[in-house]
Amino acid sequence: MTSRIRYSKAAPGVYRAMQGLEDYVHGCGLEPDLLELVRIRASQLNGCAFCLDMHTKDARARGESEQRLYLLDAWREAPFYSERERAALTWAEAVTLLPDREVADEVYDEARQHFSDEELANLTLAIVAINGWNRLNVAFRTPAGTYQPRARKDGDV
Repeated sequence: MTSRIRYSKAAPGVYRAMQGLEDYVHGCGLEPDLLELVRIRASQLNGCAFCLDMHTKDARARGESEQRLYLLDAWREAPFYSERERAALTWAEAVTLLPDREVADEVYDEARQHFSDEELANLTLAIVAINGWNRLNVAFRTPAGTYQPRARKDGDV
């Protein structure tokens, strides 16, 4: 696969706009580990190798288990995810795929059992952000494999 353009160089405002979303998500108060799972799952659905490489490395650097990362694609059948994580993953899949152009009431009701109004709005923005990154990186064929996680502090997203 040959990279097309480096969008961050071609249009720095695009990168800054996306980074603004990330900055907000970083400070929104949702658990960093939960956000990484959501980012990885959306990236799996969108087939974004660059983001999968980045977020699996970030998750491992945060201490996420290999087992949970390996089984994330089949999370419904694996017993390693909390009810809150399951609700977030269900929401992430529904918002990423938008089946029938809406999110089903059952999915919303499940999410509401585990997330406040503010948390659900923030989680949705996090999903919007990773879907945006996925689309940029897939469209422009950003190559995977070179990303290295930065040193993380407690609370970092």
